[in-house]
Amino acid sequence: MISPICAVLVYVPDVPAALDWYQSVFQGAERRFLDAFNLTYLEYKGIRLEIVPADSKLSAGAAGTVVYWDVSDFDKALKHFLDAGATLYRGPGQVEAGKQMCMLRDPWGNCIGLYG
Repeated sequence: MISPICAVLVYVPDVPAALDWYQSVFQGAERRFLDAFNLTYLEYKGIRLEIVPADSKLSAGAAGTVVYWDVSDFDKALKHFLDAGATLYRGPGQVEAGKQMCMLRDPWGNCIGLYG
Protein backbone atom coordinates (compact mmCIF):
# COMPACT_ATOMS: atom_id res chain seq x y z
CA MET A 1 0.00 0.00 0.00
CA ILE A 2 2.74 2.50 0.89
CA SER A 3 5.55 2.96 -1.60
CA PRO A 4 8.77 4.95 -1.70
CA ILE A 5 8.54 8.74 -1.65
CA CYS A 6 7.29 10.05 -5.00
CA ALA A 7 7.31 13.82 -4.42
CA VAL A 8 8.69 16.43 -2.05
CA LEU A 9 7.00 19.84 -2.04
CA VAL A 10 9.12 22.83 -1.08
CA TYR A 11 7.31 26.10 -0.36
CA VAL A 12 9.18 29.29 -1.29
CA PRO A 13 8.42 32.96 -1.97
CA ASP A 14 10.46 32.98 -5.23
CA VAL A 15 9.75 29.88 -7.35
CA PRO A 16 12.07 30.68 -10.33
CA ALA A 17 15.05 31.39 -8.03
CA ALA A 18 14.36 28.26 -5.97
CA LEU A 19 14.04 26.08 -9.09
CA ASP A 20 17.47 27.31 -10.17
CA TRP A 21 18.97 26.74 -6.72
CA TYR A 22 17.52 23.26 -6.22
CA GLN A 23 18.56 22.22 -9.73
CA SER A 24 22.11 23.34 -8.95
CA VAL A 25 22.38 21.43 -5.66
CA PHE A 26 20.57 18.29 -6.84
CA GLN A 27 22.96 17.77 -9.72
CA GLY A 28 21.35 15.85 -12.54
CA ALA A 29 17.81 17.00 -11.70
CA GLU A 30 15.80 17.66 -14.84
CA ARG A 31 13.04 20.24 -15.24
CA ARG A 32 9.67 18.88 -16.22
CA PHE A 33 6.37 20.62 -16.84
CA LEU A 34 2.85 19.48 -15.92
CA ASP A 35 0.55 21.28 -18.32
CA ALA A 36 -2.61 20.41 -16.39
CA PHE A 37 -1.32 22.23 -13.29
CA ASN A 38 0.94 24.80 -14.96
CA LEU A 39 3.72 23.40 -12.76
CA THR A 40 7.43 23.20 -13.44
CA TYR A 41 9.12 20.68 -11.18
CA LEU A 42 12.43 18.86 -10.90
CA GLU A 43 12.76 15.14 -11.47
CA TYR A 44 15.62 13.73 -9.40
CA LYS A 45 16.30 9.99 -9.25
CA GLY A 46 12.62 9.13 -9.53
CA ILE A 47 11.44 11.74 -7.01
CA ARG A 48 9.64 14.92 -7.97
CA LEU A 49 10.89 18.06 -6.26
CA GLU A 50 7.94 20.39 -6.56
CA ILE A 51 8.98 23.96 -5.85
CA VAL A 52 5.76 25.82 -5.18
CA PRO A 53 4.67 29.26 -3.96
CA ALA A 54 4.47 29.73 -0.20
CA ASP A 55 1.12 31.00 1.02
CA SER A 56 -0.80 31.69 4.22
CA LYS A 57 -1.32 27.96 4.92
CA LEU A 58 2.18 26.72 4.04
CA SER A 59 5.02 29.16 4.39
CA ALA A 60 8.72 28.72 3.67
CA GLY A 61 10.85 27.64 6.59
CA ALA A 62 11.37 24.86 9.12
CA ALA A 63 7.97 23.41 9.97
CA GLY A 64 8.53 19.98 11.44
CA THR A 65 9.00 17.49 8.60
CA VAL A 66 12.42 16.98 7.06
CA VAL A 67 13.34 14.71 4.15
CA TYR A 68 16.77 13.11 4.59
CA TRP A 69 18.73 12.31 1.45
CA ASP A 70 21.10 9.34 1.47
CA VAL A 71 24.55 10.47 0.30
CA SER A 72 27.53 8.28 -0.50
CA ASP A 73 30.12 10.87 0.63
CA PHE A 74 28.73 12.86 3.55
CA ASP A 75 31.55 15.40 3.81
CA LYS A 76 31.52 16.10 0.06
CA ALA A 77 27.72 16.48 0.01
CA LEU A 78 27.75 18.79 3.04
CA LYS A 79 30.42 21.01 1.44
CA HIS A 80 28.47 21.05 -1.84
CA PHE A 81 25.31 22.33 -0.16
CA LEU A 82 27.17 24.86 2.00
CA ASP A 83 29.07 26.17 -1.04
CA ALA A 84 25.72 26.62 -2.83
CA GLY A 85 24.39 28.83 -0.03
CA ALA A 86 22.69 26.40 2.34
CA THR A 87 23.35 26.93 6.05
CA LEU A 88 23.91 24.31 8.70
CA TYR A 89 20.89 24.06 11.00
CA ARG A 90 21.54 20.94 13.15
CA GLY A 91 24.49 18.60 13.41
CA PRO A 92 26.36 16.99 11.92
CA GLY A 93 26.20 14.13 14.34
CA GLN A 94 27.25 10.51 14.40
CA VAL A 95 24.51 7.90 14.02
CA GLU A 96 24.54 4.12 13.60
CA ALA A 97 27.24 2.20 11.73
CA GLY A 98 29.62 5.16 11.54
CA LYS A 99 27.24 7.26 9.48
CA GLN A 100 26.52 10.95 9.98
CA MET A 101 23.47 13.11 9.56
CA CYS A 102 22.74 16.81 9.58
CA MET A 103 20.05 19.29 8.73
CA LEU A 104 20.64 22.24 6.42
CA ARG A 105 18.44 25.18 5.50
CA ASP A 106 17.99 26.36 1.94
CA PRO A 107 18.11 30.13 1.18
CA TRP A 108 14.36 30.33 2.04
CA GLY A 109 14.67 28.58 5.41
CA ASN A 110 13.39 25.14 4.36
CA CYS A 111 15.17 22.14 5.86
CA ILE A 112 17.11 19.52 3.91
CA GLY A 113 18.52 16.46 5.67
CA LEU A 114 21.70 14.65 4.67
CA TYR A 115 22.44 11.11 5.83
CA GLY A 116 25.46 9.03 4.94
